[in-house]
Amino acid sequence: MTQKVAVLGTGKIGEALLSGMIRGGWAPSDLLVTARRRERAEQLHDRYGVEAVSNAEAAQSADTLILTVKPQDMGALLTELAPHVPTDRLVISGAAGIPTSYFEERLAAGTPVVRVMTNTPALVDEAMSVISAGTHATGAHLTRAEEIFSGVGKTLRVPESQQDACTALSGSGPAYFYFLVEAMTDAGILLGLPRDKAHDLIVQAAIGAAVMLRDSGEHPVKLRENVTSPAGTTINAIRELENHGVRAALIAALEAARDRSRELASGNG
Repeated sequence: MTQKVAVLGTGKIGEALLSGMIRGGWAPSDLLVTARRRERAEQLHDRYGVEAVSNAEAAQSADTLILTVKPQDMGALLTELAPHVPTDRLVISGAAGIPTSYFEERLAAGTPVVRVMTNTPALVDEAMSVISAGTHATGAHLTRAEEIFSGVGKTLRVPESQQDACTALSGSGPAYFYFLVEAMTDAGILLGLPRDKAHDLIVQAAIGAAVMLRDSGEHPVKLRENVTSPAGTTINAIRELENHGVRAALIAALEAARDRSRELASGNG
């Protein structure tokens, strides 16, 4: 891979992406990083052998710029970058809730922008990265984004109009599972198990269930029915979940997350 890529504002997700790219075959000499603190930049250089540069230098030198700063810092970064970004640069945004039009309005006319919503399992190469094209981005630009983000998991192309829903479902998704595991661990303690044993049981059940969902090709209803014997323990538990409105609560929660993403996109942060 001969194109030079710069990761700007390299925090946890940015570093996960950087390390994933290197594991995926990118040469450190083709990668640039920027960081707010000098010691952070030096740490990344020492750890991965990549060159640490300023934001302006990254814009002038790299073919692809991946912006991984927090949404509230994006405006200041774009103000700094705008004079230095030629229109043949691909700009990839990893900021939740910010539409590609925000970048297109602040960069030179015609600059291709791709929006990517990834999630924290990027840290263990199990991310889902959802990719959308801006006005000037081509299929080749989307392919380049896929090549980069496939180093930390799977990728999926969607129209940008679906990004807020994907943020609610996938970007925030890991938190819902952690919340569920936390609640089930507490239940295990209530039932008389030590915390560490309850945790291990639930985590392995979650991993096993996820692998079966991924690999079996079966609908989740079918997999659930396979566990649910007539008049057995599982159906009693499912009945209580339905009685307490868990399904409706999950739907409402995801709608709330989607609505918050829309608020962020409109600047009502």
